[in-house]
Amino acid sequence: MKRWLLLLCCVVLASCGSVSVDDYAAEKPVLDLNRFFDRPVQAWGIYQDRSGKVLKRFDVDITSRRDGDRLILDERFVYSDGSTQRRVWTLIPDGQNRWRGTADDVVGEATGELAGNALRWRYQLNLPVDGTTYVVTFDDWMYLMDEDTLINRSSMLKLGIELGQVTLFFRRQP
Repeated sequence: MKRWLLLLCCVVLASCGSVSVDDYAAEKPVLDLNRFFDRPVQAWGIYQDRSGKVLKRFDVDITSRRDGDRLILDERFVYSDGSTQRRVWTLIPDGQNRWRGTADDVVGEATGELAGNALRWRYQLNLPVDGTTYVVTFDDWMYLMDEDTLINRSSMLKLGIELGQVTLFFRRQP
């Protein structure tokens, strides 16, 4: 009985803190992914473990192109340890204010919801660490600050436990 009561309390508390992308529907400027990525974007960020310690810094160059209604984002990462990575996203509109996406290291499909200046992007990623690949869940929140600046804060989780956070700043190039 005590276990069930504790579980019920945890579920209630977790649901009370839930933020919806719709909470940002009135925020300006309105985020339009096709428009934001209609020219090259530079990004930079950090990965912090759950204690807050910065484990990696990185820069990203992003180019994009359209293929019909699909938005293709080619991301090229350079990490502070000198390693590099490339991720190519294929994003597809999925109804009003919704997107789906795929990339080679994404498990299944990513899903995104837009409202106002915000995008919530959720997906599972194959993450290689020291010769082993782990499937981790990302919960990304992106906020358009002005027409050329986007901020992204991501929680990385495994089995519902936060492993760390990624913070990224995107800037459209002239």
